Amino acid sequence: MASQGNILTSMLPLIVLFGIFYFLIIRPQQKQAKEHKEMLEALKKGDKIITTGGLIVEVVKPEEDFIKVKLNDDTIVKLSRDFVSKKLES
Repeated sequence: MASQGNILTSMLPLIVLFGIFYFLIIRPQQKQAKEHKEMLEALKKGDKIITTGGLIVEVVKPEEDFIKVKLNDDTIVKLSRDFVSKKLES
């Protein structure tokens, strides 16, 4: 019986460290990834987004894997959804 208590006390710091690691790193990262995925799914024509390259573009047509975006009045390009950083709020 004493050996079980000894094992528990030796494992307790590891359990506490894992709990701290989970709540400070893993959980917020999962929440941020979920919010980013929801933002990508909600993109519609006319939304302004920032790409990971720092370009501010306007969405012309969201497609399944790509988004057609307008760089200026004449240039429309396809952008992979992976390269959308965030949506600009107007």
